[in-house]
Amino acid sequence: MNDISAVIIANGNYPTHRIPLSAIENARYIICCDGAADHFIAMGGIPDAIVGDCDSISEENRRRFAPILHPNPEQETNDLTKSVKFCAQQGKTDISIVAATGRRESHTIGNISLLAEYMRINGVKVKMITDYGTLVPIDSTTEFESYPGQQVSFFCIDPKPITLKGLKYPLNNQILTNWWQGTLNESEGEKFVVETEGRVIVFREF
Repeated sequence: MNDISAVIIANGNYPTHRIPLSAIENARYIICCDGAADHFIAMGGIPDAIVGDCDSISEENRRRFAPILHPNPEQETNDLTKSVKFCAQQGKTDISIVAATGRRESHTIGNISLLAEYMRINGVKVKMITDYGTLVPIDSTTEFESYPGQQVSFFCIDPKPITLKGLKYPLNNQILTNWWQGTLNESEGEKFVVETEGRVIVFREF
């Protein structure tokens, strides 16, 4: 978790696991999504930027952190997407997202699915870190570091064939039509391979 370019703190449940907390501690640049800023600041944190509608942040923090407030009233997307795009505009393309799950299931599912959209932002490399594991979007053959027994799941965004190697339940050029079909797999060694031409979100438990 050393030398992470940027961390975006979303407005879900604040992490408690050492790995997402380490990502925050080692970040060179921290962005808070609007209302998430109040909690982060109350814990003693100092963000480098606050991005979003800026309708949820307290009036006190709005005044105190006015120089780093970047209001974006666009209603066609959410504060997390605005923050990712802001990072890209600042040239910070290695992005880790934390606190993006919990509280509301609709936001959790939406935020996870958005990882597949962020791949389309030029140069952006993004992952989401939760208290349970990491979620990474891919759209081509990718080898992942792992360990025997690691629980892994695959969420196919596009109806494209997927091949899984190095797992307890391998797949060969199969199309998954529902998210549950790619869940609860298990790594058999130090790595596994996903072959795909579609967008897939890969979840690896800690």
